[in-house]
Amino acid sequence: MQELMIFVGGLLLLMAIGLPVVVAIGITSFIALGVTGASGLPVELLSLRMVQTLNNFTLLAIPLFILAANIMNTGSTTTRIFDFATALVGFTKGGLGHANVVASSIFATMSGTAVADAAGLGSIEIKAMKERGYDLGYSAGITAASSVIGPILPPSIALVVYGWLANVSIGALFMAGLVPGILMALLLMGMTLVLGAGKRVAMPPATPFDGKEVIRTGRRALLPLMMPAIIVGGIWTGFFTPTEAGAVASIYAIILGTLVYRDLKLRDLYASFVRTLMFSAAILLIIAVSSFYGWILVRIGIPQALAGQVAGVDMPTIMLLLAFALFFLVVGCFMSVIESILIFTPIVVPAALAAGLDPIHFGIVMVITLSVGVITPPFGTVLFLMVGITRLRYSQIVISVLPFLIPILATILILIALPGLVTWLPGVMGY
Repeated sequence: MQELMIFVGGLLLLMAIGLPVVVAIGITSFIALGVTGASGLPVELLSLRMVQTLNNFTLLAIPLFILAANIMNTGSTTTRIFDFATALVGFTKGGLGHANVVASSIFATMSGTAVADAAGLGSIEIKAMKERGYDLGYSAGITAASSVIGPILPPSIALVVYGWLANVSIGALFMAGLVPGILMALLLMGMTLVLGAGKRVAMPPATPFDGKEVIRTGRRALLPLMMPAIIVGGIWTGFFTPTEAGAVASIYAIILGTLVYRDLKLRDLYASFVRTLMFSAAILLIIAVSSFYGWILVRIGIPQALAGQVAGVDMPTIMLLLAFALFFLVVGCFMSVIESILIFTPIVVPAALAAGLDPIHFGIVMVITLSVGVITPPFGTVLFLMVGITRLRYSQIVISVLPFLIPILATILILIALPGLVTWLPGVMGY
């Protein structure tokens, strides 16, 4: 597997010396062309391949959902969601920790990324928890951990990219992510109960339940809460595609901010478009260059060869999936979710299919395990966000997150052992 070592080893080496990911992918592709004897291909093929890749209706969902999340982050939507979540579950022991998870789960159905979740809700959640007397380290830990739900629930950007690369229905992937996302939220809330019961962290006494406050905050958050129903319901009924759902979500967010709540000024809207443009351009450039990388992989025959080897291994599928999950956990520590999916999906999915793994189940496990990397050293982006919000040391943030890795890893193991939790809902929905 000399070619595989060139592709993966060369790429990781170039990234380790500090080259931007997109540059490292491009250089690795040209090195592989030369070493494998395929250098007779015209250089112009790179640009043609990039243009052909981006001329894709499915990929349009990425900037549209990013735009919707940026607009939601700018106005009062995040505050309304957190206030409602606090009223709903804040009466329990560690109530704001539970509210943190509930709010993150709701906002995940609008943002699609862990970073957007942590950036949008993080400062609001931690400020409220600090004022109520919660341990700052615990507050940072639960806020960071709950952001991992972002790439699981629809409209996950990571699932869009995986579905496009693996030729899997994005609608089916969106439905498949619902149960795992809810499961992870429940387990994270369970860890809060454990920490509170053991008095390991400072948590104020629970406040009495106030039904009137639930109704009041629920009314304020009603319209934002309708967005997930619109997205999931529209895709399920076939009223619009996942890409069109992104456009609907963006328009809905603009209407809420400008006409209904009137807290989104023209300059704020312009800033949201600028942030979306910059973030989307970076992602789409990586996607474009990665498509050339993946095309060379297939041309040389690496995925086919790897699939043949994996199919010949006498190993239970659950053990094989565990091995893949362990590999993705390690990769996620050093690369972003999107970059990892772009690089490894063309390599591992043919092997997974050859071994008899369901592509929807495999995709959900892949995205979740890679997403753990946003809260693990050395390159966990959400960890650095928490440092900026809390002003705690990086080492303190890492230690605070450690207990919450237990429910997240437990979620992964449960999904590996019980694939029906992933495939049941898409089957019911007719995918």
